[in-house]
Amino acid sequence: MAGALAALLWHPGAALAAQDGAVPNLQLTLSGGQTEPEKVSTALEIMFLLTILSLAPAIVLTVTSFTRIIIVFHFIRQAIGIQTLPPNQVLASLAIFMTVAIMMPVGKQINTEALQPYLEERIGLSEAVKKAEQPLRVFMFKHTREKDLSIFYTITQMERPNNKEEVPTTTLAAAYIISELKTGFTIGFLLFVPFLVLDMVVASILLAMGMMMLPPMMVSLPFKLLLFVMVDGWTLLVGSLVNSFLL
Repeated sequence: MAGALAALLWHPGAALAAQDGAVPNLQLTLSGGQTEPEKVSTALEIMFLLTILSLAPAIVLTVTSFTRIIIVFHFIRQAIGIQTLPPNQVLASLAIFMTVAIMMPVGKQINTEALQPYLEERIGLSEAVKKAEQPLRVFMFKHTREKDLSIFYTITQMERPNNKEEVPTTTLAAAYIISELKTGFTIGFLLFVPFLVLDMVVASILLAMGMMMLPPMMVSLPFKLLLFVMVDGWTLLVGSLVNSFLL
C-alpha cells in the first residue's frame, strides 16, 4: 500500500491518466430526427406534457375553485377556536374532492373538445391547448372582478383589451386569484361574526360573575362546537361554497 502511494506521488501523470480514463462520457442525442421528423415532434409533445404534469398542482391552485374553498375552511377552523382540528390533510382532501365536483362540467368539456380529439389525432397539440383553455377562461371570467383584472393592466402598462378574447390567460389567472382571495376573506368574515358574538356573550357573563381568571375561549368553545353541530355546519358550509360557484 505504501509503495503504491509513493508511486502515485512520484508519478502524478500516471494518476491523472488513470482519472481521465475513469471519467465516463455523457452524450445526449436524439436519433431519427433527419429520417423520421414525426418522432421528434412526438418526443417534444411528450416533454411538453410532462412539464404540464409537473405544473399541475400550481394549475389546480390558480384556475380552479380550490383557493376559495381552502381559505374558507381555515377561517371556519379559526372561528371555532380549534387550531388543529380537522387536520390540514383532511381539509385539503375535502377541498380537492369539492374542486373535482365543481370543476366537473369544465373537465368534461375539455375532455370532449380537446383531449379526446388530440388522442384520436384529429387535432394537433397547439390546437388542443387552445380548445382546453376556452372552458377554463369562461369559468375564470365568471368569477373574476373587472377591477382586479384592470389592476394587472395598470401594473404591466398593457393596452386595454377590446373584448374578452384579447385578455391573456396568464393575466386572467392572476386576476382570478385576487378575486378568489377577496371572496374567500369575505365569506370568512361572515363566518366569524356569529362565533365572535358568542365569545363576547360568554366573556360578559364571566366578567359579571367575577370569574376574570377563567379564559372565555375555554368556556365558549363547547358552546361553539354545539352550535356548529346543531345547525349541521359542515353540510351548510359545503353546500354554500358549491352554490357560490354555480351562481
